[in-house]
Order: sequence, then C-alpha cells, then structure tokens
Amino acid sequence: MNAHTSFTPDLERTAVSGKFVPTPADLAITVRDERFGRTNTPPRWWLNGDPIATAWHNALSATFPRGETFFVEAVKAHREGAPAKLAGEIRAFVKQEINHTREHIAFNRAATEAGYDISAIEARVAANLELTRDRPAILNLAVTMALEHYTAMMAHDFLANPAHFAGAAGDTGDMWRWHAIEEIEHKGVAYDTWLHATRDWSRWKRWKVKSLMMVIVTKNFIENRVADTLALLAQDGITGAKVKWQLAAYLLWKPGILRRIFPAWLSYFLPGFHPWNHDDRALIGKYDSEFKDAVLA
Repeated sequence: MNAHTSFTPDLERTAVSGKFVPTPADLAITVRDERFGRTNTPPRWWLNGDPIATAWHNALSATFPRGETFFVEAVKAHREGAPAKLAGEIRAFVKQEINHTREHIAFNRAATEAGYDISAIEARVAANLELTRDRPAILNLAVTMALEHYTAMMAHDFLANPAHFAGAAGDTGDMWRWHAIEEIEHKGVAYDTWLHATRDWSRWKRWKVKSLMMVIVTKNFIENRVADTLALLAQDGITGAKVKWQLAAYLLWKPGILRRIFPAWLSYFLPGFHPWNHDDRALIGKYDSEFKDAVLA
C-alpha cells in the first residue's frame, strides 16, 4: 500500500541567531504525490457555476508554475550551512513545490481547454521574474517569504472555511485542499531560511527589509490578481462596474478571503513574528485522510 513520504526534523529545535525558532519540533513535512483532473474535464465555470469564483482561482493558478519555481530557487540559494533540521525541511519543501507546479500546470491546461487564454498572465509573471535576475538573492528570498505567507494565510482559510470550494466540479476542490495542506506544513521553511541567511543582520535591518517587501508584494499581488480576474471575466463577456463590485464582494464579504486573512497579514509586521506562532496543523487532520494513498515518485 502506498504511504506518505515524510521528512521529520530533528527533535531538538534549531537555534537561529542564538534564539530558538518556534517551528514545531515534531513537525513532519509530508510529500503527497497526488494527481488530479486526469480522468474528468471540469466545466468552464468549475467552481459552483460561478464565473467570478472560477476566474479568481484560475488567475491564481496561472501564476503558480513559474512562481513556485522561483520560490524553490530562492530558498535553495540560501541553504548552505543550514542546520540539519532546516536542511531536511528545505528538501521536503522543494519536493512539495515541484508536485504543486506539476498539478497547476495540469489545472491550467484544463482552463485553456475550457476556452480561457491565460497566456497574458503567464507572460507578465515571466517578465516580472526576469527583473529579479540581477537583484541580490536575499531580496528574492524576502519576496518568497512574503508570498509564502500569503499562500499559508489563504491555505488556512481554504481549509477552515468549506464555503470556498463548495460545489467544485470533479476533483478540483480536492486539488486546492491538497495544495493548502502542504502549504500549511511548509509555511515556516522560507522564513527559517531567511533567519538563517540573515543571522548576522540586526533585528532592525531584518524587520525593515521583510516589512518593506511585504508592502510591495501586497500591492503587486492584489493589483495583478484583480486585473487578471477581470481579464478572464472579460473573456466570458462579463465586464463593467457591476462585475467589479461583485468581485469586491467575493473577496471582501462572502467568502471574503482578503477580509478573513487580514489579521494574519497584519501579524507579519509584529516584532517576534514567525509563521508557526499560530500552529494550525489541526486543519490538516480534517482533510489529510483524503490523501492516504500518496508516495513520493
């Protein structure tokens, strides 16, 4: 029978900059080699027949293959000299992200087959990533850390609030929940890598850089995802002021993902922040039984 492949860190927590980080000592980052959407073709509006919900998630997914490759490279660039615990977590993080990339490529292909043109979204992501080539590698890690916090916040709410994927066609909802489980598991890896890479920095410098990058990332993330969503809706002939209000209501009211993650977003700027200050692994147990038959390829 297939079984999870787990990377369990050393029992002794890792000291970074002379202090203990709150990543749980018993954290197991599990690589679930799952595949979705191979036996069914979801409808064009796969999320409860709602074009707005569908467009928002399609816009998110279109950024993931290139974005998650960027995350992997940014973290790997700073793994030298990492303690054994963190080195193991980085290896598991990389393997999880590779699987996420593969599944979102398949998901994006289904969106294309349903009639959506996502090439403009992919081209902008590629162009933005090209700008990072000559940037100091530590800034790429700071961007990764901020975006990993976004994925962890959304993952938490995706699992805590079943309304997000109620009525999802086929196994599309399962794919997003699977992704959310693993984002929660590895939510501290980029941050702990940052603490390792900046261990010689002052606390003030570390806070200043990470906070500034979060502000920049937030501006770009919201502006670009809203623009992408509206562009996909326009391909359905859904345009005008009314649809902008409907999208705002979807994001801020019901299910209200941006409203619901705001407290967690704000916590990023607090002194002593760490992703594992909030241990939400209980959410994983609610859904992980769905993915029992998983094995690292």
